[in-house]
Amino acid sequence: MSDRFVRPTAVDAVVNRVVGFLTRIGLPLAGSRVLAVRGRTSGEWRTTPVNPLRVGGGVYLVAPRGHAQWVRNLRVAGAGELRVRGRATAFRAIEVRDDDKPPILRAYLKSWAWEVGRFFENVDAGSPDERLREVAPGFPVFRIEQVAG
Repeated sequence: MSDRFVRPTAVDAVVNRVVGFLTRIGLPLAGSRVLAVRGRTSGEWRTTPVNPLRVGGGVYLVAPRGHAQWVRNLRVAGAGELRVRGRATAFRAIEVRDDDKPPILRAYLKSWAWEVGRFFENVDAGSPDERLREVAPGFPVFRIEQVAG
């Protein structure tokens, strides 16, 4: 497994706070949501803005920065919430195998390259499946399934 992680800059941190705030008050940018997941050691809720992606009937979360804290927490918790405007949708998370990631990464880049393309060094939506499979270990992907509530 790759340990690739692109640390947020100070500007990224500010942008994430703004996007998270706007999403929480009901003004999500391009479908963003606030991911809430329990910390793997503290058990406290941790939040970060994410861009859920619909592909072939499934909903996915892609980690463009790599193995971020939310990824590590979600692996341990196995579940979380997507929040917007005071509503929370609980979900179960299933990590996607590297070999199954190319069509998801391609769709993610088609939808979100304007925002996250800089994290996909030398890869874009037109890259061949072999190249997407090659970089897949550095980009965790989770299929999320809504929990009946």
